[in-house]
Amino acid sequence: MFRFIGIILRLLLLLTLPFILLIRGAVYLHTSSGYLPWFCILFASIFTCLLIFIYLTYLNGLFIEGDDDISTYKRRLVISILVVALYGIHGIFYFSSSNLKTPELRTELRQVHPILRLSVSTLTTIDNSLVITDSNRKPEDYRKMGLKKPNHSLHYKQSTGYSHALDLRTYGRPEWKNFLIRTYFRFMGFRTLRHTGTADHLHVSLMSHDRPSAK
Repeated sequence: MFRFIGIILRLLLLLTLPFILLIRGAVYLHTSSGYLPWFCILFASIFTCLLIFIYLTYLNGLFIEGDDDISTYKRRLVISILVVALYGIHGIFYFSSSNLKTPELRTELRQVHPILRLSVSTLTTIDNSLVITDSNRKPEDYRKMGLKKPNHSLHYKQSTGYSHALDLRTYGRPEWKNFLIRTYFRFMGFRTLRHTGTADHLHVSLMSHDRPSAK
């Protein structure tokens, strides 16, 4: 029984490793170097493509013998690039309306850091009940909500040209789900805060080099 569970866990790790590498790698490049957002994603995508290429080469050798000419390697490389490109484009630019509190958030999300967008979109493929309640803000938005205006907020636009935070609904959701979601973001290198400004929600942020300690 335990051996079977071990096999399942290893398979899940192998299947999810490329996506972990893509997001965690992009976050690492951002936090450690401060490169441009799209460069971080592109560089992490290169390593992800190589990993998928290795997977395809291994599977090819496992099931097909004597099929290792140049054209075959090129085909695997093209497939790897297409998989990562399509996944990244879909994850960064598409959000289902069921995952948004209001239709206006679709436009606002374009102003959120693309690494953060990709990480949330990846999570919605597993938990389609996840709801984004807020993203980028301006100082006057806090006054409208009856909240004290912070001098600095990662919901504001940073020097990258994007806001570095968004909020996810936690109210009315099982606590074990909230715990797993928070664990996912922390594992990927993001910062999280559970607080109740206007409603119970999880604040998720990507480190900003403007204020490294801000959450």
